[in-house]
Amino acid sequence: MSPKKPAYDKQEIMVDVEGRTLKISSLDKVLYPRTGTTKGEVLNYYAQISPVLLPHLKDRAVTRIRWPHGVQDMSFFEKNAPSGTPSWVRTVTVPTTGSRSGKGDGEITFPIVEDLATLTWLVNLAALELHVHQWTVGRNGRPRNADRLVIDLDPGEPAGLHECCVVALLVQDKLAERGLHGKPVMSGSKGLHLYADLPKRMPSDDSTALAKVVAEELQREHPSLVTATMTKTKRPGKVFLDWSQNAGSKTTISPYSLRGKELPYVAAPVSWAEVEEGADDPLGLEQLRFDEILRRVSEHGDLFAS
Repeated sequence: MSPKKPAYDKQEIMVDVEGRTLKISSLDKVLYPRTGTTKGEVLNYYAQISPVLLPHLKDRAVTRIRWPHGVQDMSFFEKNAPSGTPSWVRTVTVPTTGSRSGKGDGEITFPIVEDLATLTWLVNLAALELHVHQWTVGRNGRPRNADRLVIDLDPGEPAGLHECCVVALLVQDKLAERGLHGKPVMSGSKGLHLYADLPKRMPSDDSTALAKVVAEELQREHPSLVTATMTKTKRPGKVFLDWSQNAGSKTTISPYSLRGKELPYVAAPVSWAEVEEGADDPLGLEQLRFDEILRRVSEHGDLFAS
């Protein structure tokens, strides 16, 4: 017998969000049981963080991970805009390869989150995580080339965030040699993401190749600390530099998105000074929760802004 889900008020309310009328439901449903964080608090977080989040979602197709019954229960990926998508939500239909589109015609129709109403609509569907590509969509509805590069620093136990900070400084040096400036974001999970705006858009294959070159150089220079190999047996005690997330079909958690973890952690932009502190002190940097992010943005603004 499956455990009984906690009771909550399923009442629906109608709210006005920037001129759009939305039906919001189950505000007291607990989505993070360990902290008692409710759907209403999640909606409130996304509303408060939207001034800094929405610019980083602009013109990017969004893949969502949804937890309808909270993070202790099942989740699912959703790429296509779901049935019942409001007519005012901007969408983009892009070609895909393989049969994962769910439509059987080699296309995926993604939503694009460009306003608070669209963001609120998705979060009301328990879309806790928002993942985006490194390319954007033009107003003609066609995907453009990548405008940024990302490298995911994923630690293999017993390595952790401390080792990621050490390696992040090495990656930053490699990027600087190529005229790029890295922007660190704690993943909200175990590691770090480093983004770099590209001075000129490039095809995803080229940005992937560039990220792979950086990763493989560091693997050769620091073989006891870094691996560029996806094989999990090669990762224990090392930081895997995942260069593959630059591929046109891959996505990365958006800065300021919540994560569907035991605690309500956020993909949190940080300063290089904080990364250096994390490299010097094994306890110098920790993943951040949504309430901490709101305070940080209030005090320091958007650390991820160009």
